[in-house]
Amino acid sequence: MNKKSKSAAIKRSGFGDEFVWGVSTSALQTEGASHADGKGPSIWDEFAKGKKNILNNDSPEIACDFYTKYKEDIALVKMLGIPNFRFSLSWSRILPDGIGTINKKGIEFYHKVIDTCIESGIEPWITLYHWDLPETLQQKGGWTNREIINWFEHYVEVCIKEFKSKVKNWMVLNEPMVFTGAGYFLGVHAPGKKGIGSFLSAMHHAVLCQAIGLRTIKKMQPDAIVGTTYSCSFITPQSDSERDKQAAKRIDALLNRSFIEPSLGLGYPMETLPFLKKVEKYIKPGDEELMRAEFDFIGIQNYTREVVAYNFFIPFLKAKLIPADKRKVFHTQMDWEVYPEAIYQMVKKFSKYKGVKKIFITENGASFPDEIIDGIITDTARENFLKSYLEQVLKAKQEELKIKGYFVWSLTDNFEWAEGYHQRFGLIHIDFNTQQRTIKKSGYWYKDFLAG
Repeated sequence: MNKKSKSAAIKRSGFGDEFVWGVSTSALQTEGASHADGKGPSIWDEFAKGKKNILNNDSPEIACDFYTKYKEDIALVKMLGIPNFRFSLSWSRILPDGIGTINKKGIEFYHKVIDTCIESGIEPWITLYHWDLPETLQQKGGWTNREIINWFEHYVEVCIKEFKSKVKNWMVLNEPMVFTGAGYFLGVHAPGKKGIGSFLSAMHHAVLCQAIGLRTIKKMQPDAIVGTTYSCSFITPQSDSERDKQAAKRIDALLNRSFIEPSLGLGYPMETLPFLKKVEKYIKPGDEELMRAEFDFIGIQNYTREVVAYNFFIPFLKAKLIPADKRKVFHTQMDWEVYPEAIYQMVKKFSKYKGVKKIFITENGASFPDEIIDGIITDTARENFLKSYLEQVLKAKQEELKIKGYFVWSLTDNFEWAEGYHQRFGLIHIDFNTQQRTIKKSGYWYKDFLAG
């Protein structure tokens, strides 16, 4: 991370005029207004009711109050000179029961957000599903119920019908490996389910939905630019031992291959991960073709690398991750190693897939403790993080890999899932007691960088 002299020289012009620059947020993490104007409860609203599910018993009920402060926040996007704004729609704000009556107030809200972006000269990039499943659908099994492919198709139809005249850039799912793995296997995210069966069924249905979402959008809006986003981590073995190397391959298959390869017609990586053969129980005739999706782009979201060691006692994977603090390497407050080369390696990895046309970094950022001194937040660690990772993005661009854009995570500090409000990723600090916004030094750096 000590690359200050080199990092300081990085310039927007080096990426070319066509490179896309932006910033990302999500509905559940920012909007608040959990029960306002007809919105139904999401699985995260329900999950937050459980004691110890969320750090400090935090709740997304108010979050950043983007629901009432959207004009102020979009004005900040404009002031920072950020030309593209990625945000998500809340399924339960648009369809409170998941599949029933459309909530007109919810539709009106998103029209206002989109209109404000367009009036401000900002291009909206919309994610259709960023983890906030309506609770009524979870009561029917959520992502483990195959009916979700019909529920999701209906939700997408409603969104495209309403917003297709104003929005051209769409993302279908956000990080399906995380919302199925953490939510249906480990139980540490909403809806808090555990077990291999719930995970594999949720995984397969999410793979189907990412393809169904694409086809639905293209049918209704043929000129739309449609992608989906994947979480990814650069995986390395702890040692050169064959057992560690094979363990790293298994983790890589699970985290980085399980969702993109089925969409490319390659199937699930069962040869590397034999336990995935259990997913065949949920595959119906025709699913292999139904899973295929010819996306215009993919979004990859990278923050770190993971170091993996063989461990006999870990079921299915026989592998464990070695935490950054145990390895005594520089890391963020999330205990994610700061390893800039990871983002280059992931662009390189996904660029090798023949079916991948374009790649955008749709999330990259860092959580560090912020301190306000005389109204100023000098978050040098976050600024250096962004510079050093962008060096690696530029390297990928110069090697003519498929990278076409970069979005910072995130615009503001927000509700960071099970971490509540403890972790702060924003370019803009939020005092969650007063909702006061304060642009951090990293935000001003990004502004200056984009201004050239």
